[in-house]
Amino acid sequence: MIALPAGTHIWVACGVTDMRKGFDTLAMVAQEVVKQSPRSGHVFVFRGRRADRLKILWWDGTGLCLYAKRMERGRFVWPVTREGAVRLTGAQLSMLCEGIDWRSPLRTDMEAPQRAG
Repeated sequence: MIALPAGTHIWVACGVTDMRKGFDTLAMVAQEVVKQSPRSGHVFVFRGRRADRLKILWWDGTGLCLYAKRMERGRFVWPVTREGAVRLTGAQLSMLCEGIDWRSPLRTDMEAPQRAG
């Protein structure tokens, strides 16, 4: 993950986002749903319907950066709220990108332990 400057806010757009959207349409979503300027230097995170894809939009000072990830197993844990945005810490974003439930750090792709014997 790219190291973000101190003071960078991380906004998760609640609900589902069409993963066909690119730079410009995600920037519009950031402005309309999250109520923040896409050129603020803050990070905006969006998730697809199946919860196995996410996109992260960030203005690095020279242009928009778009990071995309698809989980091979497991899913991305998302806020329960269907509208608006939730603010995360850098540590929570790292857990989210790894498929770990950032609300209580457990991996979502691991099976329950089998009983011995």
